[in-house]
Amino acid sequence: MAAPDRLPPLDPATYTPEQEAAAADFRSRRKAEPFGPYGPLLRSPALMLEVEAVGRRLRYGSCLAENLKELAICLVARSFSQQFEWSVHAMEAEKAGVSTAILAAIAEGRRPDGMTDEETLIHDSVAELIVTKRWSDTTYDRILARYGERGAVEIPALVGIYSLLAYVLNVSRTPADGAEGLARWPE
Repeated sequence: MAAPDRLPPLDPATYTPEQEAAAADFRSRRKAEPFGPYGPLLRSPALMLEVEAVGRRLRYGSCLAENLKELAICLVARSFSQQFEWSVHAMEAEKAGVSTAILAAIAEGRRPDGMTDEETLIHDSVAELIVTKRWSDTTYDRILARYGERGAVEIPALVGIYSLLAYVLNVSRTPADGAEGLARWPE
C-alpha cells in the first residue's frame, strides 16, 4: 500500500487570495487546477509561479530537441525513483521518439543500448551530472561543441528544475495517477 499523500491538492474553495491568484495564473496556461508538484507548491503561491515559469522555459524553450529533453527528464525522474514525474515524462518521451527499449532500460536502472550519438551524449552527460554533481572537462567540451554555452547552462538547469520537482513530489508523496502500462520500479 502506498504511503498517504502528505500535501494533497487543495480544495479551490479554501484557497487564500494569494493561492487563488496563483491558481488562476496556472489555469490560464495549463487549463487545469495546479497538479503534480504544483499542488504541493501552491502552499507557497509565489514560489509555485516562479518554479512553474522556470520549468516552462526549460521544457518549452530549450536548446534540446524534444526527444533529448524528455530523455534527460526521465533520467532525473528515475534517479529520484519519482513515479509521478516518470509517468508524465516517459509518455512524452515516447511521443517524442525515444524508444520503449531505451525507456525500459532507464526504468530498470541500466544504461540503454542502441542510443543515437545525440541520445548517448545527453544520457551520459545527464547521468554524470546526477552522479558526480559536475561535468568532467571531456563532457563539458562535448556539450560545448554540440550545444554551445547555452547548452552548458540549460542542460544542468533542466536537471536542476526537475530535481527540485522530484524533491517536492517525493516529500509530499504525490501519487502517480494514470501511470498504468508504464515501466515501474520497486518503491
